[in-house]
Amino acid sequence: MAHSSLPISTLLLILFLMLVTNAFVLPSAMACDSSDLAALLKIKKQLGNPPDLSKWLPNTDCCTWLQGLQCSETDGRVNLVSLFDMNVTAPVPSALGDLPMLETIQLRTSPGLYGPIPSTLAKLSHLVLLQISDSSVSGPIPEFLLKMNLSALALTNSKLTGPIPQFLSHIPNLRYINLSGNKLTGSIPPGLLHASFRVLILSNNHLTGEIPGDYGNEDIDTIDLSRNQLTGDPSFLFNATKPTTKIDLSWNKLEFDMTQIRFPYHITYLDLSHNHIKGGVAKSLRDINLEYFNVSYNELCGEIPSGRFMTSHGADSYVHNKCLCGTPLPPCKK
Repeated sequence: MAHSSLPISTLLLILFLMLVTNAFVLPSAMACDSSDLAALLKIKKQLGNPPDLSKWLPNTDCCTWLQGLQCSETDGRVNLVSLFDMNVTAPVPSALGDLPMLETIQLRTSPGLYGPIPSTLAKLSHLVLLQISDSSVSGPIPEFLLKMNLSALALTNSKLTGPIPQFLSHIPNLRYINLSGNKLTGSIPPGLLHASFRVLILSNNHLTGEIPGDYGNEDIDTIDLSRNQLTGDPSFLFNATKPTTKIDLSWNKLEFDMTQIRFPYHITYLDLSHNHIKGGVAKSLRDINLEYFNVSYNELCGEIPSGRFMTSHGADSYVHNKCLCGTPLPPCKK
């Protein structure tokens, strides 16, 4: 379980986790519950007894293992299982469902982990975070997730198929969804966003159709729908007063006139490249301090607005448009 560098989406998830759980606390002073110990040993067996779990032994206190799990300070029950970089070839352990007080499951960077998400997880009524990433887990997103009290769902870089289910909009406390890097198809369902929703990442799938119009009604921190086959006009997502800090709609088939768009004042990351955007580069961007900006490979035309923040972006941010000109591109013809 060696440490590896974390992508931005995972760092966002960790920060979110710290806000909604007590996952990052000192080891428990309570002894391990005997039924939890039995479940953990079963998990180890279902994973093929990997050397990463060498400290998971019978007749020991699991709360002292400090290897891929954590116990509650108050009652000693296992409330977190976090396993990553495991050299295993096995299904997702069904025995995870035998840890009734679990709040967090993280199974990361284990490409040999395969099969569907086991239905036994439906028993975990206290589960707040479910993360399975960089795996070979397959099948549809299971409907039993509706029975949980999830705040964050991260099923990424795996082999999930089928549509994004509408029932996700009926999980009342769900505020973070990352389903990037799968083989999901169909349209994006309406209603996923609500007043307390914060992060939506659906990039690198096979999604089609238009972005639901109701997504423009909510204040969201991050929206990443890049590398799909989305169509239509997404300009309702842009509003100067929104608290949004990241928008990535790149590598789609979106069409709108950018000229008069007023982007969120607080946005720091904006990628609209590889679409069919028309008009000129919005003058409202002159007053926004973007750390990353890209509108290349579109159908934009006219002079790039000058301003203190516009000069910080290189030519790569603007290339392969219809007729853009001006710094950092060649001068406009008079």
